Amino acid sequence: MQQTSSNINRRRFIKLTGITGAGLIVGLSVSGKNGIAAIANLSNAGELYELTPYVIIEKSGAITIYNDKPEIGQGTFQSIPSLIAEELEVLLSQVTIKQTGGEKKFGSMQFAGGSMSVRSSYTSLRKVGASAKEMLVRAASQQWNVPLEECYAAEAKVFHRPSGKYLGYGDLAEAAAKLEVSKEPKLKDPKDFKLLGKNVQRPDIPLKSSGKAIFGIDVKVPGMVYASVAYCPVFGAKLLSYDAETSQKVKGVIGVERCERIFGKYKYDVVAVIADNYWAAYQGRKVLTIKWDYKGKENFNSKTFEQSLRDLAKKDGVVAHNQGDFDKTFVAAPTKVEAFYETPIVSHSPIEPMNCVASWYDTNKLEIWVSTQVPGDIIDSFAKAYSIPEENIKVNVLFNGGGFGRRLYNDYIHEAVQLTKKIGKPVKLIWTREDDTQQGPFRPMTFSAMKGALSADGKAIAFQHKVIAPSLDASEKENYDVTKPDANMTEGINEQKYEIANMKNLYVYADSHLPFAAWRAVTSTTLAFAHESFIDEMAVKAKKDPMAFRMEMLTKDSDTKNVLQKLREVSGWDKPLPADWGRGVAQYEFFAGLGGYVIEVSKKGTGIKIEKVFAVIDLGTVVNPDTVKAQVEGAATMALTAAIKSGITFDKGQTVQTNFHNNQLVRINEMPVVEVHILANGGPNIKGVGEPGLPPFAPALCNAIFAATGKRIRRLPFDLNKI
Repeated sequence: MQQTSSNINRRRFIKLTGITGAGLIVGLSVSGKNGIAAIANLSNAGELYELTPYVIIEKSGAITIYNDKPEIGQGTFQSIPSLIAEELEVLLSQVTIKQTGGEKKFGSMQFAGGSMSVRSSYTSLRKVGASAKEMLVRAASQQWNVPLEECYAAEAKVFHRPSGKYLGYGDLAEAAAKLEVSKEPKLKDPKDFKLLGKNVQRPDIPLKSSGKAIFGIDVKVPGMVYASVAYCPVFGAKLLSYDAETSQKVKGVIGVERCERIFGKYKYDVVAVIADNYWAAYQGRKVLTIKWDYKGKENFNSKTFEQSLRDLAKKDGVVAHNQGDFDKTFVAAPTKVEAFYETPIVSHSPIEPMNCVASWYDTNKLEIWVSTQVPGDIIDSFAKAYSIPEENIKVNVLFNGGGFGRRLYNDYIHEAVQLTKKIGKPVKLIWTREDDTQQGPFRPMTFSAMKGALSADGKAIAFQHKVIAPSLDASEKENYDVTKPDANMTEGINEQKYEIANMKNLYVYADSHLPFAAWRAVTSTTLAFAHESFIDEMAVKAKKDPMAFRMEMLTKDSDTKNVLQKLREVSGWDKPLPADWGRGVAQYEFFAGLGGYVIEVSKKGTGIKIEKVFAVIDLGTVVNPDTVKAQVEGAATMALTAAIKSGITFDKGQTVQTNFHNNQLVRINEMPVVEVHILANGGPNIKGVGEPGLPPFAPALCNAIFAATGKRIRRLPFDLNKI
C-alpha cells in the first residue's frame, strides 16, 4: 500500500525476520516529499509505513545501520553509515553495518558511480539519524518526567544532565516508537561533529587487511558448480559451431553450454564449460574447439583506426557548445594557435576480475551474489529481462575489488544467470585476467583538435575544442542519433570557468564495433589532457606564465579560481626551481567535481623524473579527510598509469594486451608522493571525491615536462625515460 501523506500519525507494521522484541526501524520515506525518518514498533507483528529502513534499533540495544552504496574501495562502508551515526550519536564501533542489495525499500540511489555517494545522501541520511535521536531523547524525558532540554544523547544512550542518570537506546526503543516522528529534525552544527570531517578508521580496513572481508570472488554456496566462458577473440564475430568432446573428457567437467554475453546493444555468442571445480572448467575451456565467422572484423587494427580519427578531424562535426562568434574572431585574430592531441583505448582492469554466483530456483526465483556497483539496476533490469517479479530477485552485494566503472555493467552477471537457469544448479562464473583485459568494455580512444586565438596583448579571445571519438551512447543504443553530440564525449569542456568570449566546441562521431564504457572520470580523463595542455600552449604563445595566464581568464569568483590560488600557494609556484626542473599546472571541472595539480619534474638523462606532486581537490564538505587523500592518491596513480603505460591496442581484430605483464600498472617505485590539500568551506555545494583527482594529472605532468625540456607531449601514452 502506497503512502500518500507525509504526515506520519498512525503506523502500520510488518513482520521482520531476525529481530526480536520491541525496537525501532528508522528510514527515509519512499513516497513522501519530506524525506524524513519514520520509526516503527517491532514488538507487534503487523504493518509498517512503506519506508526505506536504514536503521534498526532492537530492544537488546543492538543497532544496525544499512549502507546503500556498494563499497568498491572508495570508503562508503564508513562514510554512508557515518552520516546517520553522527546525528544518531553512536560510534561506528557500536553498530553493525549491512549492505543493501537493491531492494525497493531502500530507494533508487543504490549505486556507486559518478562520485555521487556522499553528495547524494549527505542531508537525507543525516535526517534519518537526527529524527531517531530526537524521538529517543523525547522518550527518555517522558519516562523520567523531566524537561526535554535537560536530556541529551551520546554514544547510544540518553542522559539526564542534572542527575547524570541514563538509559540505553534499546531501553527506550519501545517507548520511542509510540511518539510522533519529527518532520524537520534539527541537525547538528558541524562544529559539534564527532565523526564527520574527522579521520575516522574505516571499519572495512581491518576486515580487508586480515583477509576476513568477503569479496564476490570468495563466495561459495551449497551445490555450486563453476563456469569458465570462451569468448571470441574478435569482436563482432558469429559463432558457427563448437565441439565439446575433448572438453567433456576433462575430469570434473559436467557439461558445455551456449549462452550470450549482453553488453548494451551488443550480443555476443559465447560457450561456457561447467565443472565441479574452477580448474576443471578452465582446462575444459582451453581445449574447447570453436569455429567462428569473423565477418571481416579480423582486419581491424589500431593503426588504421587511429588514422581514421585523424581523417575525421577534417569534418566540422556537430556543435556541442557555442558562444560569441568563434569563426569570425579566429580568422581576424593576430595570433592563432592550433594543436592535435591523442589518447588511447584503455581497460578498466580492476584487481578482482569479473565474477558472479547465481542460483535460479523454485521455478521463478533468482538469487545473486556479486561484486557490483549497481545492485538497484540488477533488480530492475533482470526482472524485465527474465520475466520474473522484482520481489523474486535477491542480490547479495559483496565487497568490490575495484570497479572504476567496469562494474556499472551487468554482462558477466547475465552470463551466470543464463547458465544457472539452464542447468538448474547454482553457478559460479569467473572471468580470467585475460578476459578482463581483452574483452572490454574499454575507455574509447579520444582525439582532440584544438584551436585558439590571442589578442595583440596576449589575451585569450577565442577557443575551440573539437572531439573526435567513438560514442559511449552508441555502445548502449541501437538507434544512436549521429546528428546530435554525445554529451559523454564532450564532458566538462563546456563547464570550464575560463572567461573566453568566443567559444565553439564540436563533436565528430567515429564509428566502431568495439564495446565502450565509462572509465573512472569517464571522458574527462582524455579531454582534460588536451584542454589544459592547450591552455598551456596558448600561454606560451602569449609569452605569459601558465598560472598567470589562467588567472587572467578568471576575473570572477569561482571554485576554479580558488583551486588555482591554493595550488599557487602550496606549491610555491612563484619560487624559482633548480636547474633542469620544470613545473606544470592543470585543473578540470566536470560532473563529478573539481581538482587540480601542480607537478614538478627534473631532467634525468634522456627522460624525466617526477619530483613533487601537489594536489588540490574542492569538496565543499568532507566526511573523512583520510579517505579523500587516499582517493586522490589513487586517482593520481591511475592517471599516471594511463599516461605512461601501454594502453590497449588491436591487431588482426584482437586485443594485443593480455595481462598485467603487457597491460602494465604503475609500480610503487614509479609512484611519486602526492601531497593532497582539501578545500572544504562547509557550504551546501558538495562535490565528488573519487574521480576529480584523475583528469588534471596528465596535463599538469606534460606541462611540467615542457617547462623542463621544451618538448610538448600531445600523444598518450609516452615513455618517461625517453622524452
